[in-house]
Amino acid sequence: MAPQPRIRIGTRGSPLALAQAREVRARLVIAHEDLDNDAIAIEVIRTSGDRIRDRPLKELGGKGLFTKEIEEALIAGAVDLAVHSMKDVPTELPPGLEIACLLPREDPRDAFISPVAATLDGLPAGAVVGSSSLRRVAQVRLARPDLGVVDYRGNVETRLNKLDAGTVQATFLACAGLNRLGMAGRITSAVPPEVMLPAVAQGAIGIEQRADDEGMRARLAPLNDRSTARCVAAERALLAALDGSCRTPIAALALLDGDDLWLRAQIIRPDGSTALDADRHGGIDDGAALGRDAGDELRHRAGPGFFTED
Repeated sequence: MAPQPRIRIGTRGSPLALAQAREVRARLVIAHEDLDNDAIAIEVIRTSGDRIRDRPLKELGGKGLFTKEIEEALIAGAVDLAVHSMKDVPTELPPGLEIACLLPREDPRDAFISPVAATLDGLPAGAVVGSSSLRRVAQVRLARPDLGVVDYRGNVETRLNKLDAGTVQATFLACAGLNRLGMAGRITSAVPPEVMLPAVAQGAIGIEQRADDEGMRARLAPLNDRSTARCVAAERALLAALDGSCRTPIAALALLDGDDLWLRAQIIRPDGSTALDADRHGGIDDGAALGRDAGDELRHRAGPGFFTED
């Protein structure tokens, strides 16, 4: 009889989610001599966001669409760890759970992918862009109100197949996901943050555990990247201050330069008619405070109804 795995990782079943879970497993094996691949099982859990494919994300309630069922399995003890794309994780976690570890962040930028243009500016008037991201849709409408935008759900491969079939003339994906899948060659151009600020925590992988599992916390400690943790803390504090979800176009990126942390943030009306920006500079351990302050500023400047589609 094969030995039972000592660590069970819960994850979504998409190719990207599985690649991320395998990366966590590989890092655990490298960090601990008593672990090998057979000691760490990857358990696929289907989430609400995976099951419901016929409606836009903004109609499904936003928060927790890609984490809820995995967190329920974690709380129930069916898995020991949950691996998430941090941009999918609500700022408020279920009681008894915590994000214990963040892996080194991949490229946080958006990838522009098109067979007809090198950049968003290069698309001909009337071209159609596909995206399920409210943030990206709002940013496209802000930059190019002459373009058409259609809802465009599915995993990375599905969206690329639709693009190849001519359903749309361009789409956006995260550079990080394409890099992790070995598909960087599909990127037409990486979009500079000055042109399109990315989603909060884009490119970061978070590992969630039960808060009372001290043994697992010790296992994860060598994997945690402090620079990523500091930047993501700033971005998620901003998101929390704005009460952001999949239904609100919010973008942010924090960067470290030595002992300095720079946070840029943006909120956009869903129709792309207005964008408000804020930025903060501070010490490397001031990220959460900087994020809250920037979020408070943007919330007050926006006023009620800013995120409501006219």
